[in-house]
Amino acid sequence: MTTGVVVLNFGEPDEPTRESVLDYLERIFMNNADLEGDTTEAEARQRSRQLAERRAPGLIEEYEEIGGSPLDPQAKAQADALEAELDARGFDAMTYTGFQFTEPFIADAVEEAHEDGVDELIGLPVYPLCGASTTVASLEELTDAVDERDWDVPVHEITGWHKHPTYNRIRAENIRAFADEEGLGLTDDDTELLFSAHGTPSHYLDEGSRYDVYVEEFCDVMASELDVESYSLGFQNHGNRKIPWTEPEVEDVIADIDAERVVVEPISFMHEQSETLSELDDELREETEEVGLDFYRVPVPHDDERFAGVLADLVEPFVADFDPSYYQFRQCQCKDTPGTMCLNAPFSR
Repeated sequence: MTTGVVVLNFGEPDEPTRESVLDYLERIFMNNADLEGDTTEAEARQRSRQLAERRAPGLIEEYEEIGGSPLDPQAKAQADALEAELDARGFDAMTYTGFQFTEPFIADAVEEAHEDGVDELIGLPVYPLCGASTTVASLEELTDAVDERDWDVPVHEITGWHKHPTYNRIRAENIRAFADEEGLGLTDDDTELLFSAHGTPSHYLDEGSRYDVYVEEFCDVMASELDVESYSLGFQNHGNRKIPWTEPEVEDVIADIDAERVVVEPISFMHEQSETLSELDDELREETEEVGLDFYRVPVPHDDERFAGVLADLVEPFVADFDPSYYQFRQCQCKDTPGTMCLNAPFSR
């Protein structure tokens, strides 16, 4: 039996052309059109285009400054490494990369897997912390693409996995190694560890998403691993729509830090992308230095050799066909489709 693993991610334009950025933004805004209330599809498309036109110039400038986003090639490298790891473990598996907002789209990955004749599919979002518009939405796109193709294939869905012990060690050791390299003491009174998490519209939290809970518990564990007694947490929000987002915003947190320097860990990301290379390295650095703080940003450990093993561990129960509960998987709370599994749900009694 051959298993197809569709490695899911957001996607970003790797070339800062107006056409690619506009199309990318329009897809994002259209995907979240219901955040502004009920509307017709035509109205939603018109509004999405307007928002894209307004946001595009600034984003194009960001991409030009960072030389295009490296997210897509980094994600593809992770998928290739996962396939090699599964092969080394003796499994007949093929990996496919599917992005929500840039090519190859999730539907393209499904089509490729269908042409290859795989016998089952696994949807694996490479989002460290489970969110509604990321993890859950990407899996919904996957199953929709299978249904639209009228393909009778078993689909296994994996959601939250930030509690994987090796993943926790990768992140904590990466922070510690960066601090040592820069000659920083994370427990020094004059050094503040700041976790910067990707923000999400409050609407999703009101609807039951536990993203903020996952962020807070993961930061607590990271601080414990690093022997840091206190830290700061801020969210990177996008103000393109006049809707409430997660709080506190990372810019507000920076303004209130009483220290000489700040070490920023982009806790939500497993790739370098515009949110790290531009929003943090350029915009947040500028704001940090304006209030008199030295700025240090921890790089994302996207190419850590152990990460392919983490991803392989996540799909192994499904590839090897044993009960996922043996690996502590349980029915997901954020996506309650029967059989959608995660490492976040509490034990039932």
